[in-house]
Amino acid sequence: MQLNIAGKRCHVGTGGKPFDPAASPYPPLLLIHGAANDRDCWRIVAGGLSAAGCALLVPDLPGHGQSAGPPLRSIEELADWLPALLDAAGVDRALLVGHSMGSLVTLECAARHPQSVSSLALLGSSAPMPVADALLKRAETHPDSVLRLMTEYSHTLPFLLTGGGGHGIWGPGATLAIMRRSPPGVLAIDLANCNNYLHGLEAAAQVACPTLLLVGRRDRMTPRRNLPLLQSALRQVVRTEIENCGHAMMNEQPQAVIEALLKFVGSTATKATAIRPCDRA
Repeated sequence: MQLNIAGKRCHVGTGGKPFDPAASPYPPLLLIHGAANDRDCWRIVAGGLSAAGCALLVPDLPGHGQSAGPPLRSIEELADWLPALLDAAGVDRALLVGHSMGSLVTLECAARHPQSVSSLALLGSSAPMPVADALLKRAETHPDSVLRLMTEYSHTLPFLLTGGGGHGIWGPGATLAIMRRSPPGVLAIDLANCNNYLHGLEAAAQVACPTLLLVGRRDRMTPRRNLPLLQSALRQVVRTEIENCGHAMMNEQPQAVIEALLKFVGSTATKATAIRPCDRA
């Protein structure tokens, strides 16, 4: 569906069903993609969540996919954009789900706009999320080489070698194809946004809602060793790890992502107060 947000067109997926929060037993879910991506990175996961009865909003961020630009140039700007999207969709509060750069956006949104966030799921996250200077420069001059490197590092070696996407499908190719159709300049802007966002731990300390950390156990982009500080800063956190999974978890292990999110959605909808400060799966 199309929404008008501050005079700009925003294209929003809904998981294959009309967006109808009144028909769902769960709060609406807002799924936010990562750097140089668009709503299609959620396609399989969104379909599974929708089939389970979730009401979904899966937007292309400004300047990404089919949403009008320009791309926003900070995590803070993107975080402030999310409540405007919810308002345009007629939603007061939602469960925010963010992957990679999108996890920083949703984290900051939960800190800045707690009234808009019922709970939070951070996938493939790290705070801070530094990007090497050489990679930032190359994203401006040779973006396709950076996209290919990101594709390689976003998946496990077995998935890269065997395809992993079913008969006749090279799974990592889907990740690369989505990123390659990003408008010019988007990759460099998004990576700079990740690199420049330096107060994620402070934002995490302000988040009072239940939070899921969903981790690919073999993630090389945001490795597990980066998580202790973020996990410690969050007040109500559940950590779930997916074995044999890299950073691009929605592509590599979509069913595991669906199951983890549905478990979290169900628990926060009925037992939000029962979540312990640290519950590792």
